[in-house]
Amino acid sequence: MPTLSPGKSSEQIAKYADMFSAMGTEPRLRIMQVLLSAHPEGLVVGDIQSELEIPNSTLSHHLEKLKTEGLVEVQREGTFLRCTANTEALQELLQFLYAECCTHKSLRRCAGRANSAGGFAGIAGLRESDRTGTTESWRRRA
Repeated sequence: MPTLSPGKSSEQIAKYADMFSAMGTEPRLRIMQVLLSAHPEGLVVGDIQSELEIPNSTLSHHLEKLKTEGLVEVQREGTFLRCTANTEALQELLQFLYAECCTHKSLRRCAGRANSAGGFAGIAGLRESDRTGTTESWRRRA
């Protein structure tokens, strides 16, 4: 059985697994995509429903699951509910995935090549506008 990475508790691993599971259906993944496309303002539920053509009761179920896992934030605006993607949670999830990229003892010789090619080290920490930057610029921000 694989061992947990240093610094990652089984509770953290379970949290990330639940987050991935919440996005593991086509409708929920589409909801996340449309909310990210409307970031940072987000969308009211009716707009999400219209855009994705998901019945209201089904959409409510999916939004509740995404909210429970911390992937979506919901705020009441009068009679409307405005939903936004929790980009901090998504970034944390990506950082978890990439935290140990190229660190396995059998792959250490590959780590330098991946990083020098602008590889995986900075992906989770970069904003869209920064993706053309170097790994060194990401490290300076961290």
